[in-house]
Amino acid sequence: MTHDHDLELRPTPAQTEAALNPPPGRTGGDLVVETLAGLGATTVFGLPGQHALGMFDALRRSDLRYVGLRVENNAGFAADAYGRITGEAAPLLLSTGPGALTSLAALQEARAASAPVLAIASQVPTAGLGGGRHGYLHELPDQAASFRGVVKSVHTVRAQSQIPSAIAEAWKSALTAPHGPVWVEIPQDVLAATTSLPVVTAADATPEDLPPRPELTAVAADLLSHAVRPAIIAGGGVVRADASGKLRKLAERLQAPVVTTPGGKGAFPWNHPLSLQSWMEDRHTTDFLEDADVLLVVGSGLGELSSNYHTFRPRGRVVQVEADLGKLEANHPALGIHADARLALQALLETVPPREDTTAPERVRRLLSRVAERIAAQELTLEQHLLASIRKALPADAPSFWDMTILSYWAWSAFDPRRPNTMHSAQGAGGLGYAFPAALGAAVADPTRPVLAVSGDGGALYSLAELATARQHDLNVTWLIVDDGGYGILREYMTDAYGETTGTELTRPDFAALADSFGVPAIRTTPDTLEQDLTKALTSPGPTVVVLPAVLRMFAPTHQ
Repeated sequence: MTHDHDLELRPTPAQTEAALNPPPGRTGGDLVVETLAGLGATTVFGLPGQHALGMFDALRRSDLRYVGLRVENNAGFAADAYGRITGEAAPLLLSTGPGALTSLAALQEARAASAPVLAIASQVPTAGLGGGRHGYLHELPDQAASFRGVVKSVHTVRAQSQIPSAIAEAWKSALTAPHGPVWVEIPQDVLAATTSLPVVTAADATPEDLPPRPELTAVAADLLSHAVRPAIIAGGGVVRADASGKLRKLAERLQAPVVTTPGGKGAFPWNHPLSLQSWMEDRHTTDFLEDADVLLVVGSGLGELSSNYHTFRPRGRVVQVEADLGKLEANHPALGIHADARLALQALLETVPPREDTTAPERVRRLLSRVAERIAAQELTLEQHLLASIRKALPADAPSFWDMTILSYWAWSAFDPRRPNTMHSAQGAGGLGYAFPAALGAAVADPTRPVLAVSGDGGALYSLAELATARQHDLNVTWLIVDDGGYGILREYMTDAYGETTGTELTRPDFAALADSFGVPAIRTTPDTLEQDLTKALTSPGPTVVVLPAVLRMFAPTHQ
C-alpha cells in the first residue's frame, strides 16, 4: 500500500549525488555544526577545551558565528540572554568536567527563567565512559548526572550517527513550552573521528504546541465573566510566549487590574489605567490581590518573590495558567490550566464576554497612590532619582540586564520597562554575575540597539574577564557599576538580622582604570550626572563602563 507522503521522503537526484559523495576531511564535529545550521542556528557561544576541539575545528568550516567568552558560566549567561531576546535556542559549546561544571549556575538561571539554551558538551573518550576510574583528564563518574537536576532534558551520544537526531531532539525540547536549557554530551573520539556520513542539510525539530484543554478554559471563562473584582498577575510566561498584546485585550475586556511579577516585567503597559505596575513586595498590592474574587495568574508559579515572600493568601478563586506542569497549584489551590500563555489567553479572549466596570481604574489609582506615599515616607530619594535617570537615558526599545544588586531589587518594583522582553534580571535563580555577560549576548542578538547592564561592585567582580569579550567583538553594551564597597544587599540583610556584618566588605579595583586597560572607555559619574553620562555611553558605539560610587538602601520590607 502506497501513501502519498511516501513520495516526499525520496531524495532528489542532486541530494542523492551529494549524499553519496560527501566532502573529505569532515568529522563528528562537522555533524554537530551542520545540524545546528540545519535547525536554523546562526550564532554559538562557548569556550574551547581539549575534548571539545573537534567541534571547534568544525566551526572553522561552517557559516556559524562563534562568540567566545572567557568563563563558561558567563558564556551560559550570554546564551541565556540571546535565547530570551530572539526566542531561539542558543547553542552553548563546552568542554568536559571543569569546563562543563563551571556552566551550572548559568544553566540553573536559564531553567528558572525558561530561557532556551542548547548546551553541547564533550565527554572523555568512549573507552573511559561509565566508571570514572580511567584517569582521563576532566573525567567525572557520571557527567550527565551533574546536570540532570538542573536542565530540562539530557541527551547522550555514543556514535556519530546519533548526533543529528540527539541535537534535533534537544532543540525541540528547549523550544517546547516551557522553554529551558537542555544538555547534549558527545565523547571526544566521536567528535574527532573522520566521518563518511552525508552532510546534514536539514533537521526537523518543530516545538510542540501546548494548548489549554477546552473544558478548563470554559470554566475559567465562566468564573471571569461572573467576577465582581477580577485581577490578573502576569508572569514571565506572558513575555516568553509573546502574549502581552493578548493579555492587554483580555484585561481591557474584563476591566481587570494587572500586576506584573519581576519575571513578567513589560508584559503589561506601565501607565495603562489598569496597570498595578510591579509592586509585588508591597502589602497594599498584596491586600488588593487577596481581595480579588477571581484572580487570573498567567505564566507565573507564584514563587517567593511573586507571592510577597509567601505571605500572599488569596481569598477568592484562583485560575492559574502555567506551561511548567510542576508549578501548577504548587503554592496555592487553583483551577490549574497546563498551557502556553499565548494559547490560553487566546482561548479566553474567544469565550469571555466584555465586562463593564467603571470603578477599576479608580481602584488602581488609589492603590498606586498608597504605594507612592509609603515609599515617599522612607526618604529614599537617591534610589528613585537613579532609576529615573536610567529610564531617561535608556532608549525605549533598548534591553537592560540587571544583576542581583540593590538597584535591581528596586527595579523589579519601580522600573518602567516600556516594552515587553526588554528588562531581564537574574531573579529566576538569583546568582551573581549575570548582567554584563547577558548584556553581551543580547548585543550579539541585536547589534542595532544599545544594551545596558547594571551591576554592583560585588557582582561586577564575577564578570570582569568579559571586558575582553566586549572589546574583541566591539559589542554595544554600557555597563553601569554601582560601587558601594561590598555586597550591599547582604550588608543590609545581615545588619537587620544580626546587628553587624560578616564577609560583606570587599577590596575592589579601580573599575574605570581596569576598563581602560582592556581598551574599554570608562566614565566616573555621580548621581547628578548619571543621566548625562549614561546617555553619552549608550549613544557611543562599542562597550563603555560607567562607575557610580553610591551606597543605596532598600525600601522597608512590607511582607511581615
